[in-house]
Amino acid sequence: MPKKSAGILLYRYQKDVVEVLLVHPGGPFWARKDLGIWSIPKGEYGESENPFQVAKREFREETGFQAEGEFMPLKPLKQPSNKIITAWAVEGDCDASKIKSNTFTMEWPPRSGKEQEIPEVDRAGWFTIDMAKKKLLKGQVGFIEELCALLKKK
Repeated sequence: MPKKSAGILLYRYQKDVVEVLLVHPGGPFWARKDLGIWSIPKGEYGESENPFQVAKREFREETGFQAEGEFMPLKPLKQPSNKIITAWAVEGDCDASKIKSNTFTMEWPPRSGKEQEIPEVDRAGWFTIDMAKKKLLKGQVGFIEELCALLKKK
């Protein structure tokens, strides 16, 4: 059974230009990496969990903000790892510089015996569609493309 993840693609209009909110993974491995590693706020869920509720919870845990509004379901995307991500798009706004992410514990440096609390997400940013496609993990770019198609129909 493939792992499943659920997330929220928050978007806004800035002077008639669509921007999306992406998050950068926390931890020393990702610190100096940028293009192709950002993500929508998301997290894994189990068989007994409601994906939509998980998506909203994960958004709150990774950003500190509540996602509210008229949610549009997006088509699930199968990742190269075989994980399936289910996502919803919603229009909204938040101050990306003020995100507050949950943390996890890891040994760092490796084999040091020292445990450190690391934020799951170390920063967030608003990006135009073109820039978001460059920043985002390739397996999630389909969410951006579908969002653009849905917004053209509105």
